[in-house]
Amino acid sequence: MKVEVLASVMNQELRQIAERMCLDSDAVIINQCDHYGYEEMEWKGHKVRFFSYAEKGVGRSRNSAILRADKEICLFSDEDIVYEEGYAERVAEEFERNPQADMILFNIEVEESRRTYHIEARKRVKWYNCGRYGAVSFAVRRRSLVESGVMFSLLFGGGARYSNGEDSLFLKEFMKKGYRVYTAPVTIGREEARPSTWFQGYDRKFFYDRGVLYHYLYGWLAAVMSLRFLLAHREKMCRDVGVGQAYAWMRQGIRQKQGNGAG
Repeated sequence: MKVEVLASVMNQELRQIAERMCLDSDAVIINQCDHYGYEEMEWKGHKVRFFSYAEKGVGRSRNSAILRADKEICLFSDEDIVYEEGYAERVAEEFERNPQADMILFNIEVEESRRTYHIEARKRVKWYNCGRYGAVSFAVRRRSLVESGVMFSLLFGGGARYSNGEDSLFLKEFMKKGYRVYTAPVTIGREEARPSTWFQGYDRKFFYDRGVLYHYLYGWLAAVMSLRFLLAHREKMCRDVGVGQAYAWMRQGIRQKQGNGAG
């Protein structure tokens, strides 16, 4: 059972990014830049394919990687992920341990201010808690992924109309089609701190975009889940903007999608 990293990067060079990420498996790297090109190299006994596109959008680049993947397990990644030694073996072992799993979510260490989850047990993921996991925690059986037909949204994420959330929507749609997703209390890498390509603070756009996302994630429960989200994170997110104002902005995002489909 081979693991293949599917990475979305920007303006990178093949050898440098393979070294910086500590890759030790096959990989498909989609490089968002100002030109088109293709490179391939052997790296630590593995094949790394590097596609350059003059296109922007994390959803688009992740979808391009999916279309080019050819190993049993796809492990999504970004340029700021640094893998631990033996990560591929740990991922494969978890799938062997749980043959029912179509997707398994793993721990990636991040700084405290950016942490949205920490897995401490092996459990099945449900619809109501799928919004906390980032794509870099996803490892999925390629067969199940191809059969599902699920791809990343082009509306959400870096380079798209609405901030982040493409990973939550991907996970929701995958589970909605009947595929099984589990967690594993296994750390496979860490995130190197860098300036965000989309986050500009907890302002109107952040909460408005989150409201649009919750419309897609939770439907008629979007308002309730919005309030739950704000109350759970009010100490961090509502220091400068009160819970009431943040909730009003999220409701605006929800209503826009419910009313006319506009952003």
